[in-house]
Amino acid sequence: MLPTLLIVDDERATREGLRSALEEEFDVYTAAGTAEAMKILKSEPIELLLTDLRLGADSGMDLLASVLALPEPPVAIMMTAYGSVDTAVEAMRRGAWHFVTKPLNLDEVEMLLKRALRSRSLESENRQLTRQVQQTHKIDRIIGKSAAMNEVSELIQQVAPTRATVLIEGESGTGKEVVAHTLHHLSGRPAAKLVIVHCAALSPQLLESELFGHEKGAFTGAAQRRIGRFEQADGGSIFLDEVGEIDPSTQVKLLRILSERTLERVGSNTPIKIDVRVIAATNKSLRGLVDAGSFREDLFFRLNVVRIHMPPLRARREDIVLLANSFLEEFAKENHRPLKPLSDAALHLLLTYDWPGNVRELRTVIEHGVVMSNETVIDIRHLPQFLLAAPASAEDSTPPAKIALEKPPGFNLHALEADAIRCALAAAGGNRTHAAELLGLSRRTLQRKLKDLHP
Repeated sequence: MLPTLLIVDDERATREGLRSALEEEFDVYTAAGTAEAMKILKSEPIELLLTDLRLGADSGMDLLASVLALPEPPVAIMMTAYGSVDTAVEAMRRGAWHFVTKPLNLDEVEMLLKRALRSRSLESENRQLTRQVQQTHKIDRIIGKSAAMNEVSELIQQVAPTRATVLIEGESGTGKEVVAHTLHHLSGRPAAKLVIVHCAALSPQLLESELFGHEKGAFTGAAQRRIGRFEQADGGSIFLDEVGEIDPSTQVKLLRILSERTLERVGSNTPIKIDVRVIAATNKSLRGLVDAGSFREDLFFRLNVVRIHMPPLRARREDIVLLANSFLEEFAKENHRPLKPLSDAALHLLLTYDWPGNVRELRTVIEHGVVMSNETVIDIRHLPQFLLAAPASAEDSTPPAKIALEKPPGFNLHALEADAIRCALAAAGGNRTHAAELLGLSRRTLQRKLKDLHP
C-alpha cells in the first residue's frame, strides 16, 4: 500500500502538476484550502502533508496549527514562493518538518517526502516499542481466577501469537473487546494498528465503504477516495464487533478477504493485497443465524477458526470480588478519592445480583459507589437503588449470617414485616434513615412501625 500524501495549494495547476509527478510513489489527495484539507485529514489516514504557505484567504500557518492538534498528525512540509530564512525558521518552530521554496524542484520534493516518511516511521516505531514494553503483561487485563476465565486466558495465550482468525462469543458486557485488545497485543504484530469497527452502528452502504473504502465518484457524495478500515489495518489486526449484524452483500466481500487476502474498494475492480489478522465478536449465536438463513455458512466457518466463549458474570461469581476491587482502585484514582472497601452488606448484594449487563454493569455500579460515598466504606446506600429492587439470584439467595432473617411462624404478616425491618436495620448498621430508604419508607413511618413493634 502506497504512503498517503495530501497536497494543499490554492492554484489548481500546482496541485494537479504535483499529483501527476508524485502519484506513482504516493497515494495522493489534494485540497484547495484549509477547510477542505481538514475534512480529508479527519477522515483519511494521511501520513504526509505538503502545503503552500499562502492559500488565498487562508494561511498555511493556521492549517499547520490545526494539523498538529490532530491525534495522529502527518509530517508537514511547507512550500512558498516567498521563502526567507525567517519564514522557514518560524514554520519549523511551529512544528513543520521542513520547508521548500517555489519554483519547486520535483526530484528534491520527492526525496524530501521520502525522508520525511522514514522519519515518521522511526518516530512511530519508537512510540510503539515504548507502548509494547508497557503492555508486556496485557494478559493481566483479563481479570478472573474462576475455572471459566482460566480457560479463556489459556486459550488467548495459545492462539494470540498465530495468524488464526478468532471468533469471540458472549453476552453484551462480558469483555469481548478486552479479549480482542489482548489478542492483538500478545500477537506478533503489536506495533501495528488494531482497528475497531462496530458493525451494528452503520447502515449496509456505510459499512461497506467503511470496511473496504471507495474510489472518488463511486456513489453520490464520494468526493474523494477513501481508504477503508481493512487497508488501515494492513500489517496489524481488525476487530469486527457484532459481526452477526453484517448484511448479506457485505458478507460476500468479507468472505473474499478471509479466503484470498484481497479486497476491492467500492467503485473499483482492482484487487488490493492486504495482511490483516481478523478478530470478530458477536453477542448472538452465529450458528443460530446460519440455521435461520441470515448468515452465510461458508463465512461462519472462516470466522470460527478459533472460538472463545466469554462466560456471563453470573456464571463466575467467584470473580466478582476481584473485578470489584480492580474497579474500586481505578475509579478512586480517576476521581481523586481515597480507596475505600465495600461493606459486607454491599458485597453480599453484589454477589447475589444476577448482572444482566455483566462486567460492564458491575463497572458502572462500582463507579457510582466510589462517587457517592463520603464515608470510610462503600455501603448499600451508596450503590444504585435498582440493585435493591432486583430479586436475589436463585443460585445464592442466602443472606450473610449477620443480617439473616428469622424464619417467620407460618405466614404471619406482622412477623414478616418485623423481620424485614430488622434486616434493613442490620444492613444499614443501625442507621434508621438509611434503613427507611432500603425499605422504601419515610423515616417517620419506620419510627411508627418500630414503636408498634416495641411499645
